[in-house]
Amino acid sequence: MFLEKLKSLSNQFEEIEKKLGDSSVVANKDEYRELTKQYSYLRPLAEKYVGYTKLLNGIKDAEELKDSEDTGIREMAFAEYSELIEKQVKIEAEIKVLLIPTDPHESKDIIVEIRAGTGGDEAALFVGDLYRMYTRFAERNGWKHEVLDSSPTGLGGFKEVVFEVNGDRVWRYFKLERGAHRVQRVPATEASGRVHTSAVTVAVLPEAEEVDVEIKTEDLRIDTYRASGAGGQHVNKTDSAIRITHLPTGLVVACQDERSQIKNRAKAFKVLRAKLYERKVLEHEKVLSDERKQQVGSGDRSEKIRTYNFPQNRITDHRIDCSVYNIAEVMDGDLSELVNKLIEADVEAKLKDNF
Repeated sequence: MFLEKLKSLSNQFEEIEKKLGDSSVVANKDEYRELTKQYSYLRPLAEKYVGYTKLLNGIKDAEELKDSEDTGIREMAFAEYSELIEKQVKIEAEIKVLLIPTDPHESKDIIVEIRAGTGGDEAALFVGDLYRMYTRFAERNGWKHEVLDSSPTGLGGFKEVVFEVNGDRVWRYFKLERGAHRVQRVPATEASGRVHTSAVTVAVLPEAEEVDVEIKTEDLRIDTYRASGAGGQHVNKTDSAIRITHLPTGLVVACQDERSQIKNRAKAFKVLRAKLYERKVLEHEKVLSDERKQQVGSGDRSEKIRTYNFPQNRITDHRIDCSVYNIAEVMDGDLSELVNKLIEADVEAKLKDNF
């Protein structure tokens, strides 16, 4: 069955390769875009199929020679057979990973929302800490980031911060950050030195193209107002802030970070489009909807995916029961160890689902 599935996909690859050489297909942008996506997914599988069939033929030949009357040939056959079986185990594991259905958001940039949950001022401060952690992580990987909206507090934290990250495979590395993050530490505002527990929620949205979501002008209410909060003298002088309400869904997005109303409007539309796209995807995939409810929750401290325990220098990811003891490095953006373990666990779970 394994070989038959691989052969079928290899045949599909050959058919798509022929279609991509057809000028009429190239002229149809939508069809061409869809075929190139399928081509990219199937190409490594087709290449593996060629190597895998050669390997199986080699195993068959070695197995036949194991019964040779010539002692020398028989010993060589046994040795070669053992070596080829090891290669078979390795290549089958690689093929299984390649057979995992491609995430439709894999090539998309992302929008990250971090919001203060339980914990008041301390939660708002931790929003700022996570924002710095994620942007430093982005910089370490050569990805670009830009703030789309923020609600700063007087103590240097944020009630909420929304930013985009652009770069290669950013969705893969950020999607598993969705959920409630709990922090245990002595707040800077705590005079008695008591450890407080606070919670922050993180949502990660795949950025949507105009072709992904249709937004009708008549479905929108757009309000302008004067920006507030940190930002200098400018914020109270012009109506540059934008609030967009999508009437059919009730979704509301706002942006006040730019001095220009036009720039704020463009950023607000970007966030709205991402939210509508996410809603569209979740409507068709209830499993994802259930998953998101579990991951994001309400921001209550009990709905946690990860705990940052500063007194013990420990970060624990509760989904994979993994703890690391380098909290300063992680908060400075060194997320590679945690993120890679999460990706490995995600791949293993998908392999169980598909095989």
